[in-house]
Amino acid sequence: MSETLSRRAERKTRQRAANRGAIVDAAKRVAMREGSGDLSLRAVAAEAGYAPASVYEYFRNRAELVLALAADELGQMARGLRDSPGGQANAARTVLQAIKESGALAAAASVLEEGEAPSEAERIFNGKLIAALTAFAEVAGRAPLKTRDEQADMVLLASAVGGLAVLARAGRLKTLGFEETELLARLDRLFSARPRD
Repeated sequence: MSETLSRRAERKTRQRAANRGAIVDAAKRVAMREGSGDLSLRAVAAEAGYAPASVYEYFRNRAELVLALAADELGQMARGLRDSPGGQANAARTVLQAIKESGALAAAASVLEEGEAPSEAERIFNGKLIAALTAFAEVAGRAPLKTRDEQADMVLLASAVGGLAVLARAGRLKTLGFEETELLARLDRLFSARPRD
């Protein structure tokens, strides 16, 4: 009898994971159409074919769903980095492209700033962020990061690439008279010139 209960529990866990995945997939589609910043649980529920109340069984609020989307994008970014050619310049281009295509990361930054994210969702997001930074460091040839200064340099490099992505996405780089490739090359020179301990 305990084997039967165990199989039921396993089936229920698999079904719950499948339902959660379907909701996240629906949220991605809604975010593509309407933007992650305007994501609503009601729209996601309609897209997934669920009653709005049932979405709350998987996500307590909009903030939790936005962080789940952003964590998913960070996981994709880490995989994309590991599949990209090595070198700091290639890694920076991969990150730049991923951030330019992301709507959820900007929405997640807003959610985190407002402090409305459930702690478990924030913990998962932070773990994915660390994994993406680690992949960036590995592909850039900067791993292992042994010192706090090396870690700080990696955060600064990632932040600079993130800032470039935001400016490029908004069309501001061209307005300022810069091309992405020019600035990425400059970043590569600046961070390659920094001595490592």
